[in-house]
Amino acid sequence: MDIDVFPNSLEYWGPTGMVFFRNVQVRWTPIQGKSNVVIALERPGASADDGIYSDRVELPGVKPQFKWPDLSGHARYAGNWGYVQVGAIVRKLAWVDTNKASAFNLSGTAIGWGVNISSNLNVTKKDTGRFSVVYGEGIQNYMNDAPIDVGVKNNAANPVSPIKGVALPVLGVVAFLDHNWSERFSSSLGYSMINIDNSNAETPSDFHQGHYALVNLLYHPVKKVTIGSEFQFGRRVNFSDGFNVNDYRMQFSFRYDWSKSLEF
Repeated sequence: MDIDVFPNSLEYWGPTGMVFFRNVQVRWTPIQGKSNVVIALERPGASADDGIYSDRVELPGVKPQFKWPDLSGHARYAGNWGYVQVGAIVRKLAWVDTNKASAFNLSGTAIGWGVNISSNLNVTKKDTGRFSVVYGEGIQNYMNDAPIDVGVKNNAANPVSPIKGVALPVLGVVAFLDHNWSERFSSSLGYSMINIDNSNAETPSDFHQGHYALVNLLYHPVKKVTIGSEFQFGRRVNFSDGFNVNDYRMQFSFRYDWSKSLEF
């Protein structure tokens, strides 16, 4: 996760295609500073979808199993121009069929992995570009807007395991520009997208693709006070039932940041 990709927006949730998950972890930072290297072991976890077979009595007996932590890390190179960061993660996803009397064996494993390339570029003294591209499989729970890590795939050639779980591929893109018009006025403009390659046994109404965009004008009359308006756009596309919808919203906000330091 690279929090510096988050735009200067009023909308709370943030870009749909952004890696955005604060997880419990044990972290080592061998290189510190503006340029840095981080390696971490993170709490494992994932979500799954039974798809079109969700009403089968055999599936409630299939339980997730997480024996190993997720291994993640990033390397960042920074300069006066901005920075470039490359992050990566690898994880083992497993599930166990506890139905001893069943004729099926639905246990399985999958390897989740992902690479996230992100950057802030100081385009001018008044403009900062915020960009990221992430691609991987089975890393949806690390994304800002993505439903499931593991989907169900038909495996009819195997009578013992007629269905199997697969780590779903995901692509996320973020591109924003923050501009300072003056000392008191600023704007943010940008677009984000997430795309999931669904497995063939998911339900037709499952999430497939999301789009997100916004533009705003913010006024800072004094330090720590923000007043502004923002236009937001969202779009959802389902897997295969033909459903898609656009959403539009105008948001007006006032924000005051207050803090106090106490010394003893």
